Amino acid sequence: MTPTEAGICGFIALVALMFLKIPVGFVMALVGLLGFALLVSWDAALHLMAQDFTSVFGSYNLTVIPLFVLMGQLAHHSGMSGRLFHAAYRFFGSLPGGLAVATIGACAGFSAICGSTSATAATMAAVALPEMKKYNYDPALATGVVAAGGSLGILIPPSTIFIVYGIMTEQSVGKLFLAGVMPGILMTLLFVATVFIWTWNRPDLAKPGASFTLREKIASLAGVVETLILFVAVMGGLFIGVFTPTEAAAIGAFGTLVIAAVGRHLSWKGFTQSLIETTRVTCMILVIVAGATVFGHFLAVTRIPFDVGAWVMGLQMPPWAVMGLIILVYLTLGCLMDSLAMIMLTIPIFFPVITALGFDPIWFGVIIVLVTGMGVITPPVGINVYVVAGVARDVPLHVIFRGAVKLLAAQIVTAALLILFPQIALWLPQLMH
Repeated sequence: MTPTEAGICGFIALVALMFLKIPVGFVMALVGLLGFALLVSWDAALHLMAQDFTSVFGSYNLTVIPLFVLMGQLAHHSGMSGRLFHAAYRFFGSLPGGLAVATIGACAGFSAICGSTSATAATMAAVALPEMKKYNYDPALATGVVAAGGSLGILIPPSTIFIVYGIMTEQSVGKLFLAGVMPGILMTLLFVATVFIWTWNRPDLAKPGASFTLREKIASLAGVVETLILFVAVMGGLFIGVFTPTEAAAIGAFGTLVIAAVGRHLSWKGFTQSLIETTRVTCMILVIVAGATVFGHFLAVTRIPFDVGAWVMGLQMPPWAVMGLIILVYLTLGCLMDSLAMIMLTIPIFFPVITALGFDPIWFGVIIVLVTGMGVITPPVGINVYVVAGVARDVPLHVIFRGAVKLLAAQIVTAALLILFPQIALWLPQLMH
């Protein structure tokens, strides 16, 4: 068997085992181990696996992941998400589709201190769905907004996907974070515009909520200020070069804990639950990264990434056409597998191609994160849809998918604008100290 044939068989085995619901980190490690042993030797494969797992779990750069995850967990268990929603509700709730708009705004705010799509969707589903049900919102609109709004969790920094992409490609995590700010704001506004258009044509879908006085609106801003303080502290410090991403994550986690403790919003049970969830999520991410590292070394031996790059360069296609094909691949894979696994699997293949074509690696990182974000609301996988379904047990799965897919247009428009105007993503990183 030639190395290329072994690589193709490895990909087929990888996809087959993923469909059997085996954890993706273990699948990539197993296929990578067996493939490397087949092409090199068992001794070399076992040594490689031990070395890769040790290097990943002992990596200082990856300590940024548990710290940002802890920040999000502390924010969740201290009720910051609820305070964000109620502040947005008081300002927008009385408008047509106002509760849905408030949900999107709260999702954007929570994404700035969370970094996970599923965590954002689960948190906001628990907070926003009961309010929208109270005002007889259409189930497709209510659940679809939560599922789609949760996709902001990996675009608005801090984002675990940006961290992993930055480490894999040796790009600045701080610049990637800054690159996600403007596209995140743009997509939030397009989500809001989509909801307004949706409810303008069908006002029966969303009954306006209660009205609030100016004093009540101003009083609710306390829930926004604490989030704003954390976001400015983390992103501002990165922007002016005061501290590294790891230090920023530590400051964010510590700041969240201090705010929760001073406001007496965090119980001992909530604190211990935050630690447990942080440990679980971090272990899951690190196992995926370690497994992908083993699989990446197997791919390097097969030379498939280099062959694909040479084949694409030999097509004599315009760079934008190649980028279009790559985005199409990501859209297809996003319907079939987890976003982190997809990033780990494909970056070793596509990153050399885009750099050879002259595309900016920071811009490409934002594009890939945005496109993988589409995968969390598209069938059949659509992880955010399943998360929302776990909270809204009375709403059929196809109804949630129907609502979420309507908001897919906003994501597609955001991606198109980023392709046409790359400076939307690159402006802030270029100003970074």
